[in-house]
Amino acid sequence: MVSKLQGLIAAPFTPMLEDGSLNLAVINNYYQLLKRNKVTGAFIAGSTGEGVSMTMEEKIELLWAWRTVTKEDPDFHVVLLVGGTCLKDAIRLATAAEKAGIYGIAFTAPFYFKPATASVLAELCRQVAGAAPKTAFYYYHIPVLTGCYIPMYDLLRATGGSIDNFCGIKYTHEDFMDFQSCMHVENGRYNMLWGRDENMLSSLPLGTKAAIGSTYNYAAPLYLDLRAAYQAGDLKKAEALQQKAIDMIRLLGKYGGIATGKAFMKLVDMDCGLFRLPVSNMTPEAFEAFKQEVAALDFESFRSK
Repeated sequence: MVSKLQGLIAAPFTPMLEDGSLNLAVINNYYQLLKRNKVTGAFIAGSTGEGVSMTMEEKIELLWAWRTVTKEDPDFHVVLLVGGTCLKDAIRLATAAEKAGIYGIAFTAPFYFKPATASVLAELCRQVAGAAPKTAFYYYHIPVLTGCYIPMYDLLRATGGSIDNFCGIKYTHEDFMDFQSCMHVENGRYNMLWGRDENMLSSLPLGTKAAIGSTYNYAAPLYLDLRAAYQAGDLKKAEALQQKAIDMIRLLGKYGGIATGKAFMKLVDMDCGLFRLPVSNMTPEAFEAFKQEVAALDFESFRSK
């Protein structure tokens, strides 16, 4: 039985050079930044990591870059998102991940031809997980992007515990009833990973032990303090810190969405370049205004360093 993930797992941005190619030379520094800030793992090639905008070959290069810098650190867990629109590609990536020896893989529902039922989604999971039987398998539930709103409780019931390496779910949705129900399937067998940074606090009373998010790349201390305050019973402080996170996250939407995260990374001295099309990037003028708003949040007091 593989170990369950705990703590904060970052969803790293994929570093890019000016020409849009991968900048893998900075991966070691990126890993060191996460370690210094007590992040326990990296969920690579996900939404934040632009996995859907990368070629198969680039994903494998990214996989090996993270594997190379983390191979001597068994406490740091790397998970590769292998899902997309092509099942054969997902299986190929799963096989590559097992060969590399990373901790885990994740799979998300195909988002063009979508699975219509939980049983179909379960069969997809079975085939991908079966391609890497010694590697932890997670399903990535993000219906706002995939359009697949099948309840995760239904998925777990459809698998019936038959996928030995099915460890859990990265849950990026707001259905707390479904999330809690999943936590109680088979006496808590599944590692439920919270995926909404803006309401992490709401997930903690349900027993959440691990979370995956993009803002942990550059503001991990804020969330560690939030968790510590909650565990100490200081709900007033925990609520204030969650609001601070919300205020920070609002800037993502104000300045263009997901690409704003790479602007935040520049402010923690980790230049990851720009996002690929079709995502739009911030103009230099907008970046200056963005920096002023970030400073007004007292970002220096809680940013990753």
